[in-house]
Amino acid sequence: AAAAVALLLLLPLLPLLLLWRRRRCAGGAGRVCVAVLGDVGRSPRMQYHALALARHGREVALLGYLQSRPHRDVLRSAHIRLVPVVELRGLRVGPKLFQYVVKVLVQSVQLLYTLLRIDQPSYILLQNPPGLPSIAVAWVAGVFWRSKLIIDWHNYGYTIMSLSHGRNHPLVQIAKWYEKLFGRLSDYNLCVTDAMKQDLWMNCNIKAVTLYDKPASYFKETPLDLRHHLYVKLARDYEPFRAGAEPVDSSAERSAFTERDGRDGRVVESRGRPALLISSTSWTEDEDFSVLLKALEDYERFIDEGAKLPALVCVITGKGPLKDYYNGLIQKLHFKHIQICTPWLEAEDYPLLLGSADLGVCLHKSSSGLDLPMKVVDMFGCCLPVCAIYFECLHELVKHNENGLIFRDSSELAGQLKMLFWEFPTLEGKLHSFRQNLRASKELRWDESWDQTVLPLLGHKE
Repeated sequence: AAAAVALLLLLPLLPLLLLWRRRRCAGGAGRVCVAVLGDVGRSPRMQYHALALARHGREVALLGYLQSRPHRDVLRSAHIRLVPVVELRGLRVGPKLFQYVVKVLVQSVQLLYTLLRIDQPSYILLQNPPGLPSIAVAWVAGVFWRSKLIIDWHNYGYTIMSLSHGRNHPLVQIAKWYEKLFGRLSDYNLCVTDAMKQDLWMNCNIKAVTLYDKPASYFKETPLDLRHHLYVKLARDYEPFRAGAEPVDSSAERSAFTERDGRDGRVVESRGRPALLISSTSWTEDEDFSVLLKALEDYERFIDEGAKLPALVCVITGKGPLKDYYNGLIQKLHFKHIQICTPWLEAEDYPLLLGSADLGVCLHKSSSGLDLPMKVVDMFGCCLPVCAIYFECLHELVKHNENGLIFRDSSELAGQLKMLFWEFPTLEGKLHSFRQNLRASKELRWDESWDQTVLPLLGHKE
């Protein structure tokens, strides 16, 4: 409702905006605005879009919140200019509905003002969600600039909202109406799964092209010497990465997983090292980490009962609203064989850690059942096998018993951990065969997939 009101307020201004446009337009040839009403540093797919466009000689205005540092390739690109949008916080006056309406109205004006201050783009490439109010505002800016609007559908905003309010809440129903109505204003649409492509067409009359998330080139297995360097770096701040005892040779450098010989510099894996399990999250309602914590309690019990299983270091990366809540639950656990840490990694360290891990765990449950977790895409790029919780279209990414396993509850996950880590680090068994299958697969990387799917929509560089 607030977005509709904002649009109605903005429409009468269009004639004035168009007059202003005549005075300041200098042609938008070769320029693209990549916009996300969120944290750019935590929006890898939009950063990949910007890098792909820059690789083809486009001048890119990458617009969004700059809370987290974007990837260094984005920062170093001469063709990408970061355009900050200030996140609106702190409104605590009146009922929550009033606060929400005011926030959307202010965001609408703020976003439109920012979009009108950039150089004229040929295209505005917008992430959804969040689409409220950004779809309507981007459309108004597109009319002003005579730009084509491309929406990249990662999910539906109204289904994410329903996790907190319920599907029948009036706000959720308004958001659903808004998303379906204003989504039709776009010139082109991208989406992340074939299931979403079909849903957009059947329920919204929106024609989209599927652009699967693919790992960037820097997601790959990490060589042993780089692993050691990363472990030692992380050990300065996080106890689980520190060696349990001092090395016999005082010149050697040790972590919990590796050791560097002080004489010849050779790195080897430590004998009896723990297994490294990694999961990443935005700590939101669509990921229930109590499932993993309960599975780890079962894993601890398996070891106490005599199972031939390694000690475990469980790393959960990311930032988000529920992190403090789950950290509180973690602190109440008293494991003897399992250590858990929840770091926030630098952008360059995250792919290195994925490429160093033994197993990934994904607890993302799509709010719509139509999107896929990008974290699993990145893990597969690093040839890291995955255990992922089931939802409807997960089979488009995770092939059960080929590149990982799918589970439905904590008990099933615990059984999978027991099976995969039995007599670790043996080079036999499912864990090794999954990794071998991932190494053998020749799936496209992001750049190749983007060139095949998105570049034809943009045509030749003007």
